[in-house]
Amino acid sequence: MPSSSSRGRAATRRSPRPAPRSPLARGARPALDERPLLVPFAAVFGVLVAAEDIYLAYLLWEPEPGWYWYVVLPAVLAAITVLGAAMVWLGRAWGWLVLAAASVLPLLGLVALVVLFGALGGGQAVWWGLLLLAGPVGCLALTLRRPVREWTRPGRATRPPDQGRGTVRAR
Repeated sequence: MPSSSSRGRAATRRSPRPAPRSPLARGARPALDERPLLVPFAAVFGVLVAAEDIYLAYLLWEPEPGWYWYVVLPAVLAAITVLGAAMVWLGRAWGWLVLAAASVLPLLGLVALVVLFGALGGGQAVWWGLLLLAGPVGCLALTLRRPVREWTRPGRATRPPDQGRGTVRAR
């Protein structure tokens, strides 16, 4: 009667190298050449903050047309916000920091206006101010996330391997 034990079979040979990790493995990070999913949303919220800055500049300009400092400040801030959104979209170094810094000032200004209108009893103005807070809060919430920061960190660009770097060979 033939034996049913596995001793007679040859053992399968296994490689000493570990198996390649699947992209779905826990802790795996996406390739740096792929734009993370949060980056377009952060850029869109940056453009929304810039539009709110332009709207504020228009509201300040309308009663007395002229390029006064209180009209130029929101316009310059809108330009910096668009620059930050473009830097985040393209993955330029420190783009997340430019976009976050350009979102903080409108956030603080809108919070101050909401508190002021709330103290004065301006019901509808408070609700419009709270609605406008969605732009800077959303921009900061997306811009400060790790995938966006890693996408715009300095030195992220992949360089071709330099085979002779750091070593000098004698002939």
